[in-house]
Amino acid sequence: MSRVTRRSALLLSAPALSVPFLARAQAPARPWRPATQVRIIVPAAPGGTTDIMGRLCAQHLQARWGVPVAVENRSGAGGTIGTLEATRAAPDGLTLLSGNIGPQAIAYSLFRNLPYREDQIAPVSGQIRGPNVLVVNAASPVRTMAEFVALLRREPGRVTYASTGVGQSTHLSPVWMLQLLNAQAIHVPFRGSAPAQTELLAGNVQFLVDNLTGVIEQIRGGRLRALAVTGAERNAGLPDVPTMREAVPELANYEVNTWFGLFAPGGTPAPVVRAINADIAALLDLPDTERRFTELGGAPMRGPPEDFAAFVQAEIAKWRGVIRKEGLQLDAG
Repeated sequence: MSRVTRRSALLLSAPALSVPFLARAQAPARPWRPATQVRIIVPAAPGGTTDIMGRLCAQHLQARWGVPVAVENRSGAGGTIGTLEATRAAPDGLTLLSGNIGPQAIAYSLFRNLPYREDQIAPVSGQIRGPNVLVVNAASPVRTMAEFVALLRREPGRVTYASTGVGQSTHLSPVWMLQLLNAQAIHVPFRGSAPAQTELLAGNVQFLVDNLTGVIEQIRGGRLRALAVTGAERNAGLPDVPTMREAVPELANYEVNTWFGLFAPGGTPAPVVRAINADIAALLDLPDTERRFTELGGAPMRGPPEDFAAFVQAEIAKWRGVIRKEGLQLDAG
């Protein structure tokens, strides 16, 4: 029998000793988690969808992370005030922004003196998306999109429509529709959905393109008639209502969704962004979340940060074209 020296014994045992060490060295790093309080800035007043999404994310992340997650409402100037505050925060994952189509897409072309740039906000995760819906007073003789288009062409420049404010998606959705139809109508802006609906119900304006979440109860109650939704597919909440693109040939490429998402200050490290995205994905996958979003007339926006960033860029480009063609510009603030 050959003699095993102390040196050869050490050499023979080295591979066995190195296996746990290599396993430890190659183990994936633990996903980022905040060690202290996080805040989510909501660039809107309490009660709206932007606020609802911010609070839903805050509740979920607080339970998941085990640290306080506070919501701060910073409304004003179409969401640009709250967005500006987020751009000034440290890019460390401790400040997030519950954003939406307005300040994170439309604003870049709408405002000539916007106080922040696209690269100062990093897309983290989509939250919810849902269509707008074209509605008329239930007493209106117009019952279909074909009849609606015929009305526009029969009375060019005399049909009136309400919106929730200049530059909002409720304004630009019909602007784009009218551009594609080569038709004209008179815009009557209001400060919010409630007064716009009141004027439509009173018969003082003839149509409104509003967020489905804001008018669905009026539709269900029979006070407003839905002619078409603006999404690419029919909405589960109104399965008998067609999309604009299926109802009118000129609108074959028309698609508008009001969307909401979570953002971080530009320069936030990619591992931090990916970790937060994964945590929001867990929220979107919950059956209770799916059910609640369906009640709101929307659907979860799932996907990695790169997909959400590409979606936001496409939205910026789309609304830039609509706004430039309309010749619309405002001063921020």
